[in-house]
Amino acid sequence: MKTIDYYNNFADAFAEATLHVDMAGLYQPFLTELPKTARILDVGCGSGRDTLAFKNKGYEVDAIDYSEELVKRATQLTGVHVKFKSFYEVNELEVYDGIWACASLLHCERDRLAEVIGQLITALKPNGVLYMSFKYGDSDREKDGRAFTDLDEAQAKALLQLFDDVEQNQQWITLDQRPDRQEKWLNLLWKKHG
Repeated sequence: MKTIDYYNNFADAFAEATLHVDMAGLYQPFLTELPKTARILDVGCGSGRDTLAFKNKGYEVDAIDYSEELVKRATQLTGVHVKFKSFYEVNELEVYDGIWACASLLHCERDRLAEVIGQLITALKPNGVLYMSFKYGDSDREKDGRAFTDLDEAQAKALLQLFDDVEQNQQWITLDQRPDRQEKWLNLLWKKHG
């Protein structure tokens, strides 16, 4: 089973498990960096939880996901026309004030991670911010039919050094907020130079 099949087959269960997770602590560092009229891209929006939260705060939000089933649910939940699109296909030029890639790039193949992050940086306006989160670790693995690219501090630093137009604002580790999980997450907040 491919990763995408998991999300199509288990869309309801996934949405139910993630929809009500309290994300306020993760939103805050990201939103602090944005202008009030910011345009945000939610990359791999899943259930639409974060898209809805940003929309309700008054931001203009575009959202993409590569699971057709989650696109349907997220569009229904948010009232935003969520696009059926992969993070490999982001090709905008300086459109967004903020890009939110929460638990999505962890499904990017490791040898294409720099390419995809580069495309996201290109899609950011000058002074734009990119938030990314990965399961904490240093390996590529498969779990429940999904492929994961884990990241640790050293790997994040190596990635950052590939780009001369961004700097790291913040990096922190959090524990999974879902009641049945003990996993650690690596959170990265990068800012594009003005």
